[in-house]
Amino acid sequence: MVSRSIEDSNNSAGAHPLKFSLWLIIISIIMMFAAFTSAYIVRREEGNWLEFDLPNMLLINTAVIVLSSITMQLAYNAAKTDSLSRLKVMLVATAVLGVVFLLGQWNAWGELVANNVYFGGVSSNPSGSFLYVLTGVHGFHLITGLIFLVLVLRSSFKFKVHSKNTLRIQLCTIYWHFLGGLWIYLYIFLKLNH
Repeated sequence: MVSRSIEDSNNSAGAHPLKFSLWLIIISIIMMFAAFTSAYIVRREEGNWLEFDLPNMLLINTAVIVLSSITMQLAYNAAKTDSLSRLKVMLVATAVLGVVFLLGQWNAWGELVANNVYFGGVSSNPSGSFLYVLTGVHGFHLITGLIFLVLVLRSSFKFKVHSKNTLRIQLCTIYWHFLGGLWIYLYIFLKLNH
């Protein structure tokens, strides 16, 4: 009996196991946010729903995450062409923009608190709680994306990310673009349903 390696089974199956795993993670996150947004709509129709203005920071964060998606794509393109110094610069830029996004979320939450919109508790309203959950869970996933990004950046400094070894950055790029797309969906959803 001949044993086959993961690479051999990868070639016959057509997808790398890590890429397949990433897509499973993305699908599960999509399902989770579909459940959250469905619950938002159902709960809103039940009444006792506080209407308030969304923090302006959410629009700024939308621009920040779109820009970070562009820098991530530029990093991936740099890896494919062996432009290793540009790769590192674009990865650092993406990481910085990711941190700026998280700080923006923190400021948005501060604006909510200043407007007496709280998460949970007796004095809160479900509309505020939903906003905290949607943005907070997305923020958590962005933190996981930043960890992944830092690991890819570390690998790039060890010359392990280049045109002949793009799996790490390809997976990171897919996940980062997904997070950007998810945020745009959430922002549009909140603007239309708030």
